[in-house]
Amino acid sequence: MTAEEFTEALAAIGWKQSDLCRKTGLERNTPSRWATGAVPVPGWVPAYLGVLLELKRMHAKYLDPKEGKASD
Repeated sequence: MTAEEFTEALAAIGWKQSDLCRKTGLERNTPSRWATGAVPVPGWVPAYLGVLLELKRMHAKYLDPKEGKASD
């Protein structure tokens, strides 16, 4: 995952870097190092963010409150 992909994934989820720190116990400066490319994004991060993106996609598809009901 590139620094740009990392930043885009956080934005797509609607999280700030501080949200990621709170949810994962990361030091507060770690995500900014990834976002600037100073340190490579570790392999677990794309997997973690990928799961969150998939959950968001599934929520929008099946449970979107605008629909008022679950859809196929």
